[in-house]
Parts: sequence; C-alpha cells; structure tokens
Amino acid sequence: MNDNIKILEGSMAIASTVKTCKPNIVSAYPITPQTHIVENIAKMVADGEIKADYIRADSEFSALSTLIGASATGARTYSSTTSQGLALMFEALFNASGMRLPIVMTVVNRALSAPLNIWNDQQDSISVRDAGWIQLYAEDNQEACDLLPIAYKVAEDKEILLPTMCCMDGFILTHTFEPVIIPEESLVDEFLPPFRPDFILDPANPLTFGAYAGPEIYTEFRYQQHNAMIKAEEKIEKAMNEFGEVFGREYGLIDEYRLDDADIVIISMGSLLGTIKDAVDEMREDGIKVGILKITSYRPFPKEKIYNKIKGIEKGIVFEKDVSIGTGAGLLNDLKAALYGKKQTPFLYGFVLGLGGRDVGMNDIKDAVKKVKTLELEDFGFINLRKEVL
Repeated sequence: MNDNIKILEGSMAIASTVKTCKPNIVSAYPITPQTHIVENIAKMVADGEIKADYIRADSEFSALSTLIGASATGARTYSSTTSQGLALMFEALFNASGMRLPIVMTVVNRALSAPLNIWNDQQDSISVRDAGWIQLYAEDNQEACDLLPIAYKVAEDKEILLPTMCCMDGFILTHTFEPVIIPEESLVDEFLPPFRPDFILDPANPLTFGAYAGPEIYTEFRYQQHNAMIKAEEKIEKAMNEFGEVFGREYGLIDEYRLDDADIVIISMGSLLGTIKDAVDEMREDGIKVGILKITSYRPFPKEKIYNKIKGIEKGIVFEKDVSIGTGAGLLNDLKAALYGKKQTPFLYGFVLGLGGRDVGMNDIKDAVKKVKTLELEDFGFINLRKEVL
C-alpha cells in the first residue's frame, strides 16, 4: 500500500498538494464552498509547514489583484475562489492574463446568483472562458490535486505564461472524503522547476506591466495571447505525460470510456462523469452501445483531438451544468463550432442538468439516451424541470 494514500476531505487534499508546489504568496477571501481550502493553507503557513506569505484580502477582487502584483515580481502564487467571488474578480482576470502572469487558482464550481444558491454547477468558470485563462476540469479529488503541479508547469512555461484555473465541483468534491495520494514533495520538486521569469518588476531594472496600449498595438497583445493558448494544448499534453512518468498516474486533454464501438457518445466534464460512467455500464449490459468522451482541457479546447475520437459516431449527447441563456450551453456551443464543416460528425443533442446543485441520477442519463435513440426530443433542453413551469 502506498504510504501517501490518505482519506481526506477534497479541500484538505487540495491544500496539501498546494503545499508541495511551494507557492511564495497565497492570497484569498473565504467563500462557500471554497473556504476549507484556504483555511487549511492558512493554518499550514501559520504552523510553518509552507514557507509562504498568506494574505487575507478584503475581497476576491483584492485577492487576485494582490497576486497580480506578487506574480509580476517573480513570485509563485496561488488562490482559490468560487461563484460570486470569481465574478467579483472579472476585471482582474483579464489583467492577469493580459499581463501574462502564471497565477494558478482552484475554482470551486458553484452556482451564480440570483437567485442565491450555494450549491454546485459550472456556470461560474464557463462564464469567464474567454478571459484568457487555461481551464482544466477535474473528475475526482485525485485529479483535482494532480492538475495543480501540471497547471504550474504549463502556466510558468516561458512560451505560455498564462494563468490557469483548476476547476472542481463544489461540495461534491470539496466536501467529500476520498482516498487521495498526495504527491511527494521530492517528486514535485523533480517535476516542477522553480519559477524564474525573464521579466519582473525590479527597481534595479525598471519595467512597465499592463501599460496603456493604443489601437495601433492593442490587437497584437491579444494575438500573442491567442497563440499562447493554442500552443498550451501541446504543452499540457507534454506535462501530463511527464507527470505520468514521475507519479504513475496518467491524464489527457480528453479521455474516453467504452468508446471504441459506440453508436452514441456522451460528452461532459467534471464530477458528473462518475454518474455517467455508472449509467453507461448499465446501458451496456442492456445492449446499448454508448460511450463517453471526457473533456479535461476546456481552454485550450482540443478540437482536433475531439473530432478524431468521435468522427463516425452517429449521435452525441452533451451533458453540462451551465446554460448560455437563449443559445444553448457553453460546451455544446463550442463543440458545434469546433465540428462545423467537418465530415462524419455526430448530430449533437445538448442537455442542461444539475443546476444549483440539483441531484443527477443514473436514470436521468439513461432517459436522455433513450430519447435520443427514439428521437423524442429537440436538439437542446433541460432535464428534470419541475412540472409547474412546463
């Protein structure tokens, strides 16, 4: 048995993994269900387990703004937030990305107000998908932990220099106790080199970060960010492969489950995949050939890899915990755009479910597959709506 296997609450596992990544500055503001992460990190700093400065900010906007300054001086930085906290960071999210600062942040996915809701869905991070941050989505607590050193390695790559969100579902993962292998610090040191940027704020060598850019040069900044995000796809894949070699746990930009002979492919991301896998296993026993394509990297969006995995499959079902009001949902719309004009692509049906923490059961998944097989539905809809609103 691996001595590093521990039964930990997801939040504690994240805090323990952050410790192994050796950040210099941690700044955050507590907000449910993210609080336990930074609460545990603050205790580790106070107890001398992490040699870092912990800054308790007065808001999430201040927390990220603090890290922007710290990262610009060459510090490795970390934060975590959720929902309204991520929304409050909106301006600073673009500043961090535009200044090419490799901040890493755990985003604990939670519904946005109004109405007020503290439970899980993925509307918060999906809503800032165009802010120039890499976005990686974890299926379980082990993956949520392992994505952190991978995120630092990619974000701090001098050809990338983009901030990164490691997204995990609130309560479902953060407050669940699971067996988790915390990466050994010596192995993390081997995998993740120290952060040594070429350009920092230094009085001895004055530079300007985030200066005014007129129409004659502004577009070029966005062009460079765009290219870095595209290049990040191969960098993430390389980092994941290296992680597998060092730690023995393998990850990919996408992953598949029982997809080889599938007539229907289910596409999703996050903790929902556990329920979907159980439903697929039961449907397979009934002779229904359905498989899964898991999306881990949402930004960058590995469209060619996705296409190569699902081309030739007749129908696709996208399950997601967000809605793009009036137009469908984020992952569904991105998939349609990525597959537009390509041959042998599945016809995609999109389902919004689990908003605001509403329970998603295997029967919900199986019922949707049944409707797709019998064509008893439109190409987009909501699952489990209360009858009085229909």
